[in-house]
Amino acid sequence: MIPAAVAVVVPAHNEEHRIGACLRSVRRAAAQAAPLPVVTVVAADACTDATAVIAARAGAHVVQIESRSVGAARAAATAYALHLLADSGPRVWLAMTDADTTVPDTWLTDQISWARQGYDVVLGIILLARASRRLAALHDADYFRTRPAEAGEPWDHPHVHGANLGLSAAAYLRAGGFAALPTGEDRDLVARLTSQGHRIARTDRHPVRTAARLRGRAPGGLADLLAALRSSARNRPAATPGSAPAQLP
Repeated sequence: MIPAAVAVVVPAHNEEHRIGACLRSVRRAAAQAAPLPVVTVVAADACTDATAVIAARAGAHVVQIESRSVGAARAAATAYALHLLADSGPRVWLAMTDADTTVPDTWLTDQISWARQGYDVVLGIILLARASRRLAALHDADYFRTRPAEAGEPWDHPHVHGANLGLSAAAYLRAGGFAALPTGEDRDLVARLTSQGHRIARTDRHPVRTAARLRGRAPGGLADLLAALRSSARNRPAATPGSAPAQLP
């Protein structure tokens, strides 16, 4: 598919301290994709802070809902994005990220490149932002476990993140869109896309950086994983001198 337009979708719940950095990074990525039109839609879900105001001032379209469900938020923002880009027909590319995440400048151009090669879905990876060295090492030891040891060798990684996900609007609609789940909506959608035989690219070429916080917004998400790792680390011996964390992109 050759995209005619791109929609960036960002769910947010009380993210006034992080949404600005997220949208600045999205704006830089959108500039790289010019002259392709890019719209950004933020779903402000049950926000009691200035998330919606900050997002609007940053140039994003804002949908306000009261679901406290990341799945419902992604679905609402995606539906509004497709409404805004209705004139582009089926050739809309949907790029998903999170409000506590910043994307690289090549984020959209890389996804568009995969789309032009005939892929329906692009699954990217995350890197932790501002994590302690020990917490990052604990996380990365498992996260990068299956990565090829040889530098530059493609990694068909096993990860699915709503913070770094792209797909065609046609594939999204055929799969039924995001379910209104409080967590795991990304894995649920990708499972349906996989069962339908869509062509999926798994790449570490455009990693995003996600906040390494220990109290997150979605139950069972990254924050809960990091909190569990930190708790377990208290009962582990410290790394021996000379040891190194897993290699990052």
